[in-house]
Amino acid sequence: MNKYYQDFLIRTWQKGDRDAAAAVIAEVLAEYNLSWEPLGADRDVLAVEESYFQRDGEFWVVEQNGKIVGTGAYYPVNRGKNGVEIRKMYLLPTVRGKGLGRYLLQELEAAIATRGYKEIWLETASVLKEAVKLYESSGYQPATGVETKRCDRVYLKTLLNE
Repeated sequence: MNKYYQDFLIRTWQKGDRDAAAAVIAEVLAEYNLSWEPLGADRDVLAVEESYFQRDGEFWVVEQNGKIVGTGAYYPVNRGKNGVEIRKMYLLPTVRGKGLGRYLLQELEAAIATRGYKEIWLETASVLKEAVKLYESSGYQPATGVETKRCDRVYLKTLLNE
């Protein structure tokens, strides 16, 4: 999968991306005083093959000039009705404010819809104010059932695909 947005390339994660993708996520978490948890909530980033590809999910990276500057992913979950969870949607501060986050979210939603899923779940933390604003303005509704320690918000969006 290759998609372009302005001067960004959004593509499927490859084995050589592991360290750079993990570094982007760790950097953004640190920016908001949230902890990188390689043995917990972030273990999936270090085991993308098992956590995403072997579970019918996808993990994407965002490149600018050959450097990974963002990530976005999803996989099926046992939550709701035929649902997936969007995970690891992070962008470095230098690439924010260009509409890239909204574009990435819309592309994830489109990929999820083409696979016939009905519900999209996601968890986030209130301190990630830009993310909360993006999700709420994109039709995500507050839900309950936080499963990740550093998160305090759960959102749900029902897809109308037939």
